[in-house]
Amino acid sequence: MTDRRRAAPGRATLVPFAALSASYFAHIGFFNPYLPLWLKELGFSLVTISLLTAVQSATRLFAPYAWGTLSDRTGQRVRLLRYSATVAVVAATGLWFDWGVVGLALVLLVMFTHTSGMMPMSEAAMAHLVSQDGGFDARRYGRIRLWGSAGFLLTVFAAGAWFDAFGMRHFPGWTLLTLGAVMLSAWCLPDLREAVSTHATHPPVGRVLRQPVVRWLFAAIFFHVLSHISIYVFFSLYLDALGYAKTTIGLMWAVSVVIEIGGFFTQGRWLPRLSLSAWLVVCAVATVLRMGITATAAHLLPWLIVAQALHVLTFAAHHTVCIALLSHHFPGRLRGRGQALYTVVGYGLSGVLGSMLGGVLSTRFGLASVFWASAGTGLVAVACAGRVWRLERRAGAPVA
Repeated sequence: MTDRRRAAPGRATLVPFAALSASYFAHIGFFNPYLPLWLKELGFSLVTISLLTAVQSATRLFAPYAWGTLSDRTGQRVRLLRYSATVAVVAATGLWFDWGVVGLALVLLVMFTHTSGMMPMSEAAMAHLVSQDGGFDARRYGRIRLWGSAGFLLTVFAAGAWFDAFGMRHFPGWTLLTLGAVMLSAWCLPDLREAVSTHATHPPVGRVLRQPVVRWLFAAIFFHVLSHISIYVFFSLYLDALGYAKTTIGLMWAVSVVIEIGGFFTQGRWLPRLSLSAWLVVCAVATVLRMGITATAAHLLPWLIVAQALHVLTFAAHHTVCIALLSHHFPGRLRGRGQALYTVVGYGLSGVLGSMLGGVLSTRFGLASVFWASAGTGLVAVACAGRVWRLERRAGAPVA
């Protein structure tokens, strides 16, 4: 397939990608919210829990870019997805055994090294499919991506009810089951191979990264996602400490995902009303508001629901905007590396830093302090996004 004069992909091509998105985020939907609670039941301290959860972020420092570079140079994104999913399933069997902290960290390292590169490769393949004549089709992308949100919704709620009824001892079984679904979905993908240019049709990636707007974009991504590490790592622990049942914790995650699905489904109608960079600013402002409410009023269920509803901006809209902007600045043979850098900067660097500092903050000042810190980093994200907006406006800001 080439980037020029491609026919719009049919349903038979896009449905398998929707299935992969659904199964992958079904895995994430139970694994990320409940991993800290499983580690807590194993008897680990808050600092140890934060370090073990940071393993996932640590793999995002190197694995996504390595996978992205390999997929860009070979065009074999689907085959690499199949390989990484299969190895992740094999590695997940290690969660059944008592290895101690170091052994468990090694099991997670192998598993995350192969799963953390899957979404950048999948996102690059989807961006390639839904980009026509140099434009990014936000409507078509959203209709595929919402299935990931639906998968997340299903498992975050079902797992919460299951763990309330039977305890956390079945966590390894859930991991194996959901990763098995990911592997099956990956093997059902059409064996597409993107054409690989034998000559430079795009500037080197280093030249793109030296552009001021790209540097500010990655700064905005870093601080925006850093603000959300409090949600990804400490939210379940925070609500558990406030006395919420695991079913209610799952329900709060589900609220955000229901809103997210609605955002992905309807974004083709409202996203074009502002430029992509303007939405970047709006999403950052919403992040500050969300973290502030969570820090001060999480014990009040109605306010907690309001905070979770802001997920439609702080994640759903922000994610689509980032994918579209990165597709604009990293086209063609650079697409895999652009998406990989999104994961490295947004979820690798910020994840390691947020998990470790959050562990220290929560130990010394309580879990609410982590969300206050997140509101502060959200303000920095607003400033960086504002800079992107000003630079893009001068150059003619892209619209979804």
